[in-house]
Amino acid sequence: MALIWGSSFLFTELSLRFLPFYGVAFWRTFLGGAAMFALVFLLKLQLPKGTQWFHLWVAGVFMSAIPFALFSFAQQSTTSSLAAIIGATTPIFTLLAILTIYRTEKVTIIATIGLAVGLIGVAITLGIWEGFGQNDPLAIGALVLATISYGIGGPYIRKYVTPMNLSGTSSAAAQVSTSALTLLPFYLFTGPLFTSSPSMESLLAILALGVLGSGFAYILFHDVVKAAGSTVALTVTFTNPVLATIWGILLLGEELHWYEPIGGAVVILGAWLAQNKSSK
Repeated sequence: MALIWGSSFLFTELSLRFLPFYGVAFWRTFLGGAAMFALVFLLKLQLPKGTQWFHLWVAGVFMSAIPFALFSFAQQSTTSSLAAIIGATTPIFTLLAILTIYRTEKVTIIATIGLAVGLIGVAITLGIWEGFGQNDPLAIGALVLATISYGIGGPYIRKYVTPMNLSGTSSAAAQVSTSALTLLPFYLFTGPLFTSSPSMESLLAILALGVLGSGFAYILFHDVVKAAGSTVALTVTFTNPVLATIWGILLLGEELHWYEPIGGAVVILGAWLAQNKSSK
């Protein structure tokens, strides 16, 4: 899961070369849903019933539709490395959601320290002393909102989806397919369907982003949430900046500012502290 999601920032960057940001979000969910439903029917797995579809749609909105669109929007003007570093704050926002929305855990001193450290890490990553530098403030806001959305969605899956006892494949199929339906009108009515002719590497990128990043990775995610909880599952974001930075520098020619890896390390420390004492 870490390898797939850590590479998704590269795939997003390549997909944006021929698709608008809503297009990237739509096609990755559509392709992921199609691949997962093919597996559901091939393996003859149970599909959701009744209100289960509603909960999986809500999970999809917070875990797929909103963050996929926001990350794609942000990566039009930020590096994939920065997007991944901000994404590493997900466990921090997960704990905040658990503490404020779901109220399943008491605030501890170590969690409070972790939250503070994580926010300091974000400030360092952005080079806050320089303002936003070359980064568009709207893009930074989109990255933060996407991460907050993940933070809300993970515990929601733990609370409402995991008790359904569906297979990870069925849950992933319903989650990303309903997200594709949610994103479709935004994709169709907000601009061109394609921004340029696709290259082979861009087509392969959106295919990988959909089938792997929005399909198989969510099978793994649902299984990890079931076994260890949403907070533990979302610590996968700790490894994303490492992979995204490697791919960004080697394959995309991105520049890495000296303060970004330092801030990223502080973010990961804060996220680890924030979730270390949390409940599953």
